[in-house]
This record gives sequence, C-alpha cells and structure tokens, in this order.
Amino acid sequence: MTILELKDLRKSFGGVAAVGGVDLSVEQGQIYGVIGPNGAGKTTLFNLISGFYVCDGGQVTFKGKDITGFKPEQTVKLGMGRSFQVTKIFPKLTVFENVQAAVLFNQGKGLDLFSDSFNMARDETWAVLAQVDLAHKADELAGVLSAGDRKRLELGIVLGTRPEMILLDEPTCGMSATETTGTIELIQKINRDSGMTVLLTEHKMDVVFSVSAHLTVMNFGLVIASGSPEEVRNDKRVRETYLGEG
Repeated sequence: MTILELKDLRKSFGGVAAVGGVDLSVEQGQIYGVIGPNGAGKTTLFNLISGFYVCDGGQVTFKGKDITGFKPEQTVKLGMGRSFQVTKIFPKLTVFENVQAAVLFNQGKGLDLFSDSFNMARDETWAVLAQVDLAHKADELAGVLSAGDRKRLELGIVLGTRPEMILLDEPTCGMSATETTGTIELIQKINRDSGMTVLLTEHKMDVVFSVSAHLTVMNFGLVIASGSPEEVRNDKRVRETYLGEG
C-alpha cells in the first residue's frame, strides 16, 4: 500500500528551481532514502511534503488524502512526523518535558508550568524515552546533551506525536561513528517493531545504502535515478554526477 505519493512537485526561489517536478512513491512500512549533493533539493522536498513550504505546483498525497498546501500542524495531526538538519528541541526544558510536550500536543493539550499538565501523560512519555534510549537522562536539561543525544531526543519528540510515517532530515548529522551506528540501529528497530514508514535524507552514503529498501537520487532539483540500492549504485548517471566517476 502506498502511504505517500508525490506527483510533479515543484518549488522555485527567485527563478531557480529547487524542486523541479518530482515524482515519488513510498510504500507503507518502507525505509526510503533520498540522496544527492548539497543543493540537490532534498530539504526543500521535505519542507514541501510536511507543509513548511507551499509548493508552486504538483500534488502531495498522504494515506490516500490530498494534503497539498496543508500546514505543518495539519500534517502532524494526520500522522506525519518530521525532524530537521538543525535539531529542533526545547533546550531549557528537561529531556522528559520535551517528549511530554509532544505527547500532550498529540492529545490536544498543552504543557503549562502553572497547571497539572506536568503530571499528565507520564506513562506515555516514559515509553517513548525508553524507545529512544534516553530514560536515564530524563531529568537532564536538553540544552546540555551531546549532538547524538539531541538527535535522539528530537526523534523522541517526533515519536511522541504517534506518527505513522517519519521524515528524517540528516538524522546522523554531526554524530561520531559510534553514535551513527546506534542511531541507524534505532531507526531500523523502530521500523521493524512498529512497521513505521521512514523517509530519510543522508550524506553518509554507507548509511543510506545499508538502511534503505528504495532510493531516489536528486541533483539540481530533479530526480536522476530511482530504484533499489544496487540499481542506484550501478546507475551510470548517478556514478557520473553524484559519486564522481567518469
């Protein structure tokens, strides 16, 4: 079953096509990778899918529903979570409070220092923290975490909204080799245990080729190849334009 489908999706800035007519189809439960050099249009594509940018043309369909032009809070409510290249967390809240805020948002409530909300959704919050292996750091301020733990926390915030599909923009950015391995194993575990669909971008080629069932390669806003990791690896155009081979 197709959970996400893009048809001729387009976005330009100042006459430059950042996304120039992208078609893409993601199957439910799949880990799907989007790769390409800097400036290829990957993050812009994610912003169009999740509602942070309004597309100039084309269509986004999620779970069979046309969500073209939906705002981010609407896509979240429909079951689409999103992380960012630059981690989005609340640095002055604890790790627990960061995830708790996401859980409460999903329940239509707010985190309020002057109400009983800090005592709400605690079991759900602990469950998410255990899922991303941050329960032992629940009381730490988010702002003092390492880069790897910040990424894990952001993933926890995303999972707190109980998504059916998550968009991960450079989930291992800034991580050490050990942190990268741990994060990829975590993403695979979440996908395997819950059947959650994952759409991700990555610059670490060994990572994205090892984890993805299907890949799309972008360059200058256009799709230049799409297929299995092996098909993409052997694609002449990809080897010439992305892997630097003649």
